Amino acid sequence: QVQLVESGGGLVQAGGSLRLSCAASGSIFSINAMGWYRQTPGKQRDLVATISFNGGATNYADAVKGRFTISRDNAKNTVYLQMNSLKPEDTAVYYCNLNLKILFGRYSDYWGQGTQVTVSS
Repeated sequence: QVQLVESGGGLVQAGGSLRLSCAASGSIFSINAMGWYRQTPGKQRDLVATISFNGGATNYADAVKGRFTISRDNAKNTVYLQMNSLKPEDTAVYYCNLNLKILFGRYSDYWGQGTQVTVSS
């Protein structure tokens, strides 16, 4: 019923930039908060950034503050993560998370398939 498609990951040198996108499609009635998380092998999935329904409120992990920017386009049901000044420790699989309501449903969390970001030193 709902598909989340992520794109934009890849290999970049330290100091470089990448922009991740996550587009949602399907029987979507409304999308509440959107966010990005990341995970490295053997570790838990950690919050990177979140953005409120209207984009008026954002929240960032301390490790990415000042370097990453989350944004959203409600007309396209898409959330973005602009990542600048990338560091090797940013290497991880990045997942988008959308809290959304499908037609005749209730708000639930949906996850993207994950996209690999690798930062070389």
